[in-house]
Amino acid sequence: MDAEVKTTASNEADWLQKLKEKARRKKEKKEKKRLKKEEKKGVNGSVSVNAGWPHNHSVGLSLNKRTENFNLFTQLGAGYREMPSDIRNENLDYATNTSILSEGEEYRNENFYNLILGSDYYIDDRNVVTLSGSFTYEIEDQPSETLFELYNSDDVLEQQWLREETTEADNPKYQYELQYKHDFDSHEDHDFLFSAIGNFFGKEQSSEFENSPLLGDIDVLSQQTETNFQEGKYIFKADYTYPFMDKWNLEAGGQYLLNDVSNDYEVRNLVDGTFVRDDAFSNEFQYNQNVLGLYTTGAYEDDVWGIKLGVRAENTDLRTYLVETQAENKQNFTNIFPTAHTSYKFSDQISLQAGYSKRIFRPRLWDLNPFFNIRNNFSIRTGNPNLLPEFTDSYEVGSIFIFQDVSMNFNVFYRYTTGVIERVVTFTNNVSTVTPVNLGTNNSYGLEWNAKYSPAKKITLNADFNYGYQMREGIFEGTSFDFNADKWTTRLTTKWQPTKAIDVELTGNYESREITVQGELADNAYMDLGFRYKIGKGRTILNLSIRDVFASRVRNHYTYQEDFYQYHRRQRGRFITLGFSYGFGKGEAMEYSGRKRH
Repeated sequence: MDAEVKTTASNEADWLQKLKEKARRKKEKKEKKRLKKEEKKGVNGSVSVNAGWPHNHSVGLSLNKRTENFNLFTQLGAGYREMPSDIRNENLDYATNTSILSEGEEYRNENFYNLILGSDYYIDDRNVVTLSGSFTYEIEDQPSETLFELYNSDDVLEQQWLREETTEADNPKYQYELQYKHDFDSHEDHDFLFSAIGNFFGKEQSSEFENSPLLGDIDVLSQQTETNFQEGKYIFKADYTYPFMDKWNLEAGGQYLLNDVSNDYEVRNLVDGTFVRDDAFSNEFQYNQNVLGLYTTGAYEDDVWGIKLGVRAENTDLRTYLVETQAENKQNFTNIFPTAHTSYKFSDQISLQAGYSKRIFRPRLWDLNPFFNIRNNFSIRTGNPNLLPEFTDSYEVGSIFIFQDVSMNFNVFYRYTTGVIERVVTFTNNVSTVTPVNLGTNNSYGLEWNAKYSPAKKITLNADFNYGYQMREGIFEGTSFDFNADKWTTRLTTKWQPTKAIDVELTGNYESREITVQGELADNAYMDLGFRYKIGKGRTILNLSIRDVFASRVRNHYTYQEDFYQYHRRQRGRFITLGFSYGFGKGEAMEYSGRKRH
């Protein structure tokens, strides 16, 4: 009896000690948060300037002012960039033994202007409201020149012409977000978060195409296109986290996504000196998708073992509509997505994880949009409004090993996917048309391995290796597309810090040859380099980055079929950027690249 009393008293003492320790940690966290706010009070900011080749120039300014209850922040940026691509296409028609070759250079040049403005309002220690907005305006110029050559059945050059494109576009984009977070007093991880996000993207684009005959009897075809694209996306999300009984955690929430798109596309051909609308390629595409999702997750975790179980339910209401032809596609479906994950810690150096999840991959907008760019009339890409989502059951088992200067993560997986989205090429009169379709099932197996090793104090190596083997089954328009294939990729990143002020990073990548449903993608190897130099305790930073150091990143895609052959090559080439940034007040230097904000 005395032993039982002592044990009970001991348990109560442990419980009280845990409560005291939790209260102490909470108090320390609150004090650190207060000190951090105090430290950053006042005006802080940074400025950056970048220059690059091909042309990639930008300036950026970041400011924030923090008071007891407010944190006001803004970012301004402007710049100009060029994104050239070398393109080569070859179409060979086995029925006539004629071929079309096209080769040229495409540019996408942009002037861009960015503005971000927002504020955090600390109502008290447990409630924060954030309101922010951003606006981006892009002015595009897309010139291109493509040389076309037609060879007859005797492989003799019969026709040759130059196709020139002039494209101009204005792209306004803006985003606004309202976020509210409440931290409950009962536990440091007990909180509620609500956010509402709105996005808009517009494009007003006009293009002119003209063919100039160089050899043979060729009809001079001049064309024009007009595009009026508008997309609105709105997301409302709420998440609630409730920890209880020290080792248990409950999460629940929901999200409502609304996406409305309109794309008015028109093609005009020059006929007898007048541009006439081509009804076969002109239409207005409307796309509306609403997705309501609700989820709940329960988790248990102690010092050795943990498990997490969850389920998400989603209802999707989708509609696509072509105004001119009145072609409509409506879909409404509800899906359940369960998840289960567990982990076991054998020691501080070895742990094991396993998991299952059901996933959905929704077709992207451009996979659904049936319109295409007529830059190349012999290699056409178009969307499919009737495309359905992919569904995947994923099983994974992994382990983590940590030994002194080496840490490794090893995973094996099996995934079963239905309704696989593939791009299928059809061919008529030397014109290839690529369209995404739902094409059967895919069983894939693979392994993923990554490791981190520090052979010396100032050198760190990060290595990644991925291998996958897939078994495809599918039939499209009476043709079987069954095949088995494998693919592997690897990456090695070397980080060297010769001094506290200098960081050097070198990344090598390799992607193996990959078999596709109708052909193959060639292997690819490329390297990236980064250099950073910190001056004055990190307030001033110089950056140098070189993407694709040896200009070896080339995408070669081959299509082999009984009645035709197609080859497509694209290369962007080497990009070099030099940047300077300086932080003032209590701010740190900002690296501003002027990248797109979607």
